[in-house]
Amino acid sequence: MSYNECTLIFLVRSMVAMSVAMKVASRVNRMKRGVPFPITGFYALGNHTSVQKSISRLAQEGVVVRVAKGFYVRPKPLASIPSIKTTASAEQVAKAWAKVNGYKLVSQGQEAAYRLGLQTQAPMKTVYWSNGPTREFSIGNQVVEVRHVCDQKLRWEKAPEGTFLRGLLVTPPESVDVSDLKKAGQRLSLTPAEIKIVAKKLSTVPMLNAWQSKLAQLEQAL
Repeated sequence: MSYNECTLIFLVRSMVAMSVAMKVASRVNRMKRGVPFPITGFYALGNHTSVQKSISRLAQEGVVVRVAKGFYVRPKPLASIPSIKTTASAEQVAKAWAKVNGYKLVSQGQEAAYRLGLQTQAPMKTVYWSNGPTREFSIGNQVVEVRHVCDQKLRWEKAPEGTFLRGLLVTPPESVDVSDLKKAGQRLSLTPAEIKIVAKKLSTVPMLNAWQSKLAQLEQAL
């Protein structure tokens, strides 16, 4: 290969790399500040190596901050002190990770029980249950733990019965009265008729066998 051919190939590769870097920078500038995003969303702009180098360069320049493996964020100026910039919360990163990978993510049973008033002790740290792998996200002094659990514990992901399910799973039936279950439903803004429907659904869950008697009493009381 001649010198001129080598030079031409080098120039072409440099132009391609520069083009990828410009595309990456342009897209990064359109990303909302303080919201984590995955690097995988940039791979359509060029080969993985070029994209990774471009993002790495932007991170070195402070344009973006790496908040977890494969996730970055544009720093956001603190409203009260603009000279101080914040990134994303550990919780935001965990949710972004779950969304990108298609994992379910729900508040752990202790959180659900506390929210329902079935337990008085608030969880010491933020923990999510997921069908994804167990891992931890840490941003500054914020720590969010994701624990892998079976799919049965993730049922009704965004529905009131899901919150009830997870709360009951970590609460001994003997520590709760039927009246407490009624109040728990009211905390979720459910009507008596809706609480009855939820109780009926929960009574079909094998993992809640120990709760069958209390759930039956709840249905009868509504």
